[in-house]
Amino acid sequence: MSRFGTLLGQRVRRDWRQLLLWTVGTALLAYLSYVGVAESYGTEQDRTSLLAAALANPVILLFRGLPSGTDAGAFMVFLIFPWLALLAALMSTFLAVRHTRGDEESGRAELVAATPAGRTLPLLATAVHGLLANALLAALVAAAFLSVGLEVEGSLVAGAAAGAVGVAFLGVGLFAAQLMRTSRGANSVAVWATLLTFLIAGIGNAIGTPSDDLTRMESSWLTWLSSFGWAENTRAFADDAWWPLALCVGLGLVLAVVSVALVSARDLGESFVAERPGRAWASAALSSPTALVWRVTRGAIVGWTVGGLLTGLLSTSLASIVSEISAENPSVAQILEQISGEGDIEQGTVTTFFTMLGVLAACCAVQIVCRARQDEAHGTAEPVLAAPVARTRWLGGYLLVAFAGIVLVVAAAIAGAAGGIAGQDGDWDLMGDVLVAGAGQVAAASVFLVVTALVFVLAPRLTIAVGWSLVVLGMTLGLFGPLFGLPEWLTHLSPIAVTPFMDGDQLDVRGLWWLVLAAAAGVAASLALMRRRELATGD
Repeated sequence: MSRFGTLLGQRVRRDWRQLLLWTVGTALLAYLSYVGVAESYGTEQDRTSLLAAALANPVILLFRGLPSGTDAGAFMVFLIFPWLALLAALMSTFLAVRHTRGDEESGRAELVAATPAGRTLPLLATAVHGLLANALLAALVAAAFLSVGLEVEGSLVAGAAAGAVGVAFLGVGLFAAQLMRTSRGANSVAVWATLLTFLIAGIGNAIGTPSDDLTRMESSWLTWLSSFGWAENTRAFADDAWWPLALCVGLGLVLAVVSVALVSARDLGESFVAERPGRAWASAALSSPTALVWRVTRGAIVGWTVGGLLTGLLSTSLASIVSEISAENPSVAQILEQISGEGDIEQGTVTTFFTMLGVLAACCAVQIVCRARQDEAHGTAEPVLAAPVARTRWLGGYLLVAFAGIVLVVAAAIAGAAGGIAGQDGDWDLMGDVLVAGAGQVAAASVFLVVTALVFVLAPRLTIAVGWSLVVLGMTLGLFGPLFGLPEWLTHLSPIAVTPFMDGDQLDVRGLWWLVLAAAAGVAASLALMRRRELATGD
């Protein structure tokens, strides 16, 4: 076998489980989306009403796609396509960084570079590996749409558009890996680039030009600055335009070529963005392992906290808008009731946004536990544990900081919700719903935290894959379960879907005590088991 084939095969063997989760999960989301849309918006009148309401209140388009008509397929793409593309983008950036900057950090790249493969062949193998992964994702998404009887060309365009976004961000990940000194820094740059371009596309759609019948939106120039916007302008099941996909693929290939040039122009292990030099002496604030965990994770916590602030702001700012939409379209009210309970529409909107907040808080916690696994795998945990620091104290530091991150994300959302009410001179009675929903999501996110910690203790090499998979599964069941028409018992398997809410003036605690009990038991079990576990270095 050729050197290139050997490297490519190694990447496939190393990643096949993770890629299976990403690609099949994305295709399953596409399939269930159509099933849910067909059930909840089965008539053209329902779809027309929702599109008109969305175009009349463009802020809703920040989190949806580009309206292209009332056809069932086009309407489904409007509702779900940005999320399919987002999953493809995240899959691609993580893949690119893992096999480039991640391998340099672990020392694997140095060993490969000492062989005839050299410096550039591994990067080329990673690029081809990413292209194959996105081709598989595109094929599965297209197959999901075809399986429900949608048109062939529209299905192919929608699948190819999701894969093309992945290719664009594969290039972003490869480029970020050349710029930053650590895989953590490269992943941060790539993820922020992903979220920023996602938001740019949403804003560009929101300030576009609606059609006279309020069923179609023409993008503004801003949308064309984002690869998400390029893919949305294929307008699957409406125009079926293929040419915007060339922009996505072209961007990915250009960035890959630039990355090949950059990797040849720098020393192994170095980067083009220099790390900030540290102090010669640590401050007193770093006198404990918990303080060290806070120091290395505070940047990520700040990022998730900003997301919490924006979510809280939107929850109360949009409450009155959604109330107006629901009055015109009973299907919207039904979905909100399924997600949040039987309260009024404004209460339901707050609870729905805070369900999204629970996902953000869970992401913050899981990322911090995954950092514990990375420190263990890279050997940076050993010097800490060589000091008089017990394993339980070391893991306890990560759990404590992760819980603090959850609290900060939720507190920022509560502050944002208060700001949204003040900015619109709204109903301050909603703050009671905000506080109840926020407290409930702290408990829900804590369950994700302790389950990931248990995986870290029992099967450390599965920590990252299982931790993030659980968050995606919880998000799918909790946020999209009602849209997909899933049974209530299945939706309620997600911790974020069984948190307390206000039903009028009455508090319904739902599964709060089970969440608290599960979180407490998980903390106790993970710390007890950690006492007996040896370090597990390596991937």
